[in-house]
Amino acid sequence: MYRAYNAAAEVLGNWPLRCIGLTHKFVRSVVAQGWTLKHWKDPFQVPGLLHALKVSIQIAAISTVIATILGTMMALAMVRYEFRGRAPLNFFIFLPLSTPEIVLGAALLSLFLELRINTGFVTILIAHVMFNISFVVVVVRSRLIGFDRSLEEAAQDLGANAWTTFWKVTLPLIAPGVLAAALLAFALSIDDFVITNFNSGSTVTYPLFIWGAARVSIPPEVNIVATIIFLFTVAIAILTVVQSRRAEKMSAMRPEQETA
Repeated sequence: MYRAYNAAAEVLGNWPLRCIGLTHKFVRSVVAQGWTLKHWKDPFQVPGLLHALKVSIQIAAISTVIATILGTMMALAMVRYEFRGRAPLNFFIFLPLSTPEIVLGAALLSLFLELRINTGFVTILIAHVMFNISFVVVVVRSRLIGFDRSLEEAAQDLGANAWTTFWKVTLPLIAPGVLAAALLAFALSIDDFVITNFNSGSTVTYPLFIWGAARVSIPPEVNIVATIIFLFTVAIAILTVVQSRRAEKMSAMRPEQETA
């Protein structure tokens, strides 16, 4: 917990940081003295900031890919097939959504310690995949509930096998839901602090770096990077909404409209 404090102290100033239990804390604040864009010239000049951001992006990207693939397959199985254990599986899918993050983080840490797994990049990745799968299943399943199965049947009548039908018909039609689930998983992963803090070990992600820096002072470069991430997220969200509306219009288009 205190490695972020010490790293921030070394990078951002010489003020001593104290462990919890001591009475004195020294925190410096950034005083705004006017408008300037000079910090945008080199937003990663603070040592450790770029590395922390890279770690967060790597974990978010890998966990998003894994959670999206597994969550999409689970959503397909839960919507289309009846099997033993479906009700308990549905319960365990919603359990991470309703459980407080501090409980999940502590439980995962206890599991890793019991298995004698060193906490770090891998444990953070496992934790993020675990809670991201639930969000992916919920989003993709909502898209599959209103899915028209007659389109798949028409493709099979034309000679397509199950694999071709999935790649040519099913996946393109549920792609907006899958993309929305992936973006949600990426946003939750790159922003997570509580679960990551329990299972990070010596690995410092971007939220952990900000938390450690806040104990001393938050440099303007941190706000700049946060602004870049926010603008990128907004742009992706707009593109997703546009693509989703376009897909809805194409799926609602009648044959006579396509001929015209």
